[in-house]
Amino acid sequence: MSGTAGAVRAAAMAGHTRISTQALTSVARAAAAESLGVTPQEVRAEWSDDDGLLALSLVAPITVPSLTAVLRDAGRVAAFGGSIWDRAVAAKASILDRVTELSGAQLSRVDIRISGASVSEGGRVH
Repeated sequence: MSGTAGAVRAAAMAGHTRISTQALTSVARAAAAESLGVTPQEVRAEWSDDDGLLALSLVAPITVPSLTAVLRDAGRVAAFGGSIWDRAVAAKASILDRVTELSGAQLSRVDIRISGASVSEGGRVH
C-alpha cells in the first residue's frame, strides 16, 4: 500500500458514526412487528441503560387465531407458532438478534408486554 492510499483510507475512517435513538426505535418496532404479526405502528419501544448496554422494552399486541377457528381445529394454535406465552418468549430472542444484526447495537435484553390480541384467520405469522 502506498503512503497516499494509506492516508486517504485513514482520512475516510476519521470521525464518529452514531445511530440515533429514533433510528434504533424504528428498527426495534419493525423487528417486533415482524415477530408478533402486527404492524410497526402498533408497537411501542423504549430504551434504557443496562450497565452500559441497551435494554429494550416493547409493548405490542400479538396476532392470534380466532376462537371459532381454534374450536374447529385445535391445530390452529400450533399453526400460529404456539401459545401467546411461547411466542412472546421466542420473539424476545428473535428481536434481540434482529436488532443487533441490523443496527450493530449491543442489547442486554428485550422485555415484552403483550397489550392485546389481533385476531387473524391466517396461519403462521412469521
